Amino acid sequence: MSTPVQPAPCQCRNIFSAGIEGDNAVKSLVVIGLLAVVGSAAIWAQKGTKDAPNKGNNGEKPANTQRQSVTRTLVVPDSISVAVEKGARWLASVQGADGGWGQDGGEPSYVRRDVALETTGNDVANTAIAALALLRAGDKYRPNVERALEFILKRVEASPAEGLAITNAQSQQTQVERKLGNYIDTFVASMLLGEVDGTLSKPLSARVHSALQKCVAKIEQNQMKDGSWNVGGGWAPLLGTSLASRSLYIASQKGIAVDKEVQARTDAFTQKNQTDAANPGKGGGTGAFGRGMAESVTVTSGAAGVTLYQDAQALEQLSRTPESRKENAKEIAAINSKLSDTRFVEGYGSIGGEEFFSYLNISDGLKRSGGKAWTEWNSKITEKILKLQNEDGTWAGHHCITGRCAVTSAAILNLTADYVN
Repeated sequence: MSTPVQPAPCQCRNIFSAGIEGDNAVKSLVVIGLLAVVGSAAIWAQKGTKDAPNKGNNGEKPANTQRQSVTRTLVVPDSISVAVEKGARWLASVQGADGGWGQDGGEPSYVRRDVALETTGNDVANTAIAALALLRAGDKYRPNVERALEFILKRVEASPAEGLAITNAQSQQTQVERKLGNYIDTFVASMLLGEVDGTLSKPLSARVHSALQKCVAKIEQNQMKDGSWNVGGGWAPLLGTSLASRSLYIASQKGIAVDKEVQARTDAFTQKNQTDAANPGKGGGTGAFGRGMAESVTVTSGAAGVTLYQDAQALEQLSRTPESRKENAKEIAAINSKLSDTRFVEGYGSIGGEEFFSYLNISDGLKRSGGKAWTEWNSKITEKILKLQNEDGTWAGHHCITGRCAVTSAAILNLTADYVN
């Protein structure tokens, strides 16, 4: 692994300044798109509209899905803009000829020496995560995102209507599947489709909308009775549950009809986990963590025994609306009180992809309320992530999810959390 890059002094620049080319552009320019992982604003200027219900599933008016330009001027520290652009450039440079990404990139020539890859091809999960990151990195990466969408749409369209899978069974799982569960491809693909739904040219937008509806139906129909999606194995499937629920939330904000009861069951699952964790010995247990398609599992100490993963999932799940933040104030305050504990933030003890996805859950949850808790957390986690970047612009996990594609993408999403709607 390359020597980590130390963050540059925090000098602010307008990231939408134009006319800078070559290597100097890295030091002055990063165009960050306005699509948040839980946001719903369009980032590409297009014409036309698509039909959407007047009300979302939470009773709020869904975001306007009309394709329009929403570019605006943002100001970010140089240290963040440099890091994001370096990471995005690396992702774009290693995209495969088929539009996809694998553990370390889209082609065998991009892999690290002495690092075993799980497959010889590219997969949906890494491709969707990379595309989500490049959405944040700006309109110049639009061609990369559209190629990734084509890669994903072909697989979603070819998948059966029943079951959670959108990819063919493989003799050897991908690294992300082994850690987050076999169906993580479906969950993150649905997140990406929800983000871009209504923002594309008419023919592509129609395919995206249809594929999103298909994924939403798959996720809804295959929720476990306890409200989770801790299914199909995996080392930390609770993070898969988190991403599944987030994908439904994003879809609902775009006007897709999502069953209210499905999200209510996930809320109840999450609340029970937090209650059981706070009261060990009173019905709580470590559970099976997705060892097959059981009707119910109990997860009270965090997937794989890591409380960071569980608490981060809970914070994001229980903070989505002003009403839910009020209702779950006690649980949210308890999680916030742990954020100053270095051991808690370290998660498994070293930084892997699971930690990066958990940090993103915390950031998105805290940002909704703003205030001191969000400011302090964002400052601390930004500094931490900047210090972990490698000289080639990548981030790589130190355990479990180590692949540069997923971890670099998650790092970009974390670093841009404060600069999107």
